[in-house]
Amino acid sequence: MTTATTPRDAVPGQLAGEPLLKVRDLTVTFASRGRRAVRAVDGIDLDVAAGSTVGIVGESGSGKSVTSLAALGLLGKRGVQISGSVHFDGADLLNMPDDELRAVRGKEIAMIFQDPMSSLNPVLTIGRQITEILVRHRGLSKQEARDEAASLLQSVGIGDSVRRLRSFPHQLSGGMRQRVMIAMALACAPRLLIADEPTTALDVTISAQILELLRTLVAETQTALVLITHDLGVVAGLCDTVHVMYSGRIVESAPRRPLFAAPEHPYTNGLLASVPRLDQPRGIPLLPIPGSPSDTLPWAQGCAFSPRCTRREDDCLGGPPPLAPVGHPAHLLRCMHPVPTGERRV
Repeated sequence: MTTATTPRDAVPGQLAGEPLLKVRDLTVTFASRGRRAVRAVDGIDLDVAAGSTVGIVGESGSGKSVTSLAALGLLGKRGVQISGSVHFDGADLLNMPDDELRAVRGKEIAMIFQDPMSSLNPVLTIGRQITEILVRHRGLSKQEARDEAASLLQSVGIGDSVRRLRSFPHQLSGGMRQRVMIAMALACAPRLLIADEPTTALDVTISAQILELLRTLVAETQTALVLITHDLGVVAGLCDTVHVMYSGRIVESAPRRPLFAAPEHPYTNGLLASVPRLDQPRGIPLLPIPGSPSDTLPWAQGCAFSPRCTRREDDCLGGPPPLAPVGHPAHLLRCMHPVPTGERRV
């Protein structure tokens, strides 16, 4: 019996050197009659290699979750305009028929949603919700599915798993519900796992356990992981590459170590400065980013972050700054006035 922690073989269909997930110029606009159209995602390019861990970081409203939902066809079609391309192992997800896309979701690509209490069905047992996936996508019998479901719960650290299969979501703690969501996502050993704020509303201890669980499972199964979060601290010890989003665009992208060692964008630096640190004396105030995410400009008029930026100059207006290499070839920056070394929060 295959379990969630069984390493997979190389996939013959994947082209050598090609990323498992390839997103190009993804744009998402919400438009409804009588209201101004809102561009939530504005030309995102993203590569995710097999077995890698990629972080997408930004405040609420920056477009992180919308990017993932659009890529998986989960936004619906009414009032939503999506353009660009999303290729998974060479297949175009945006133009894939609904039946084929449903077969890919859950089996090849899985997602851990933000709030497990609202994502789990409150009137169905945990066992029913997990076995449904196993029967549909893996063709197991009901008894085989129950045995595998118990094994999955065990693999994510839920003890007495056979009894827990009879539990309803409200009978579990927040941390256990999140573990159930991870077990469901891993039920078909997906090649790509998207975790959208997997530690939201969890205390620090449980959050650390969930992140360690994700790190272990990715290492053992070679599943590619996209971790969406608002907290740079969450991705610090987990991600290979980090993309920082603001107002629908990536403003800084780099491997983890260069990004944390030398944050160039004022927004990235501000996110780091707003995180409490244990290595500083008491009494030092936090340095929040001025304003709110709603204080923004359309990218066509200039840098969207400029209304909140302490390094704003006249040349920040007049058009969007390009996303260009700075220093390290893999370190990309969308900013006219990077943070100087002496002002970086590292």
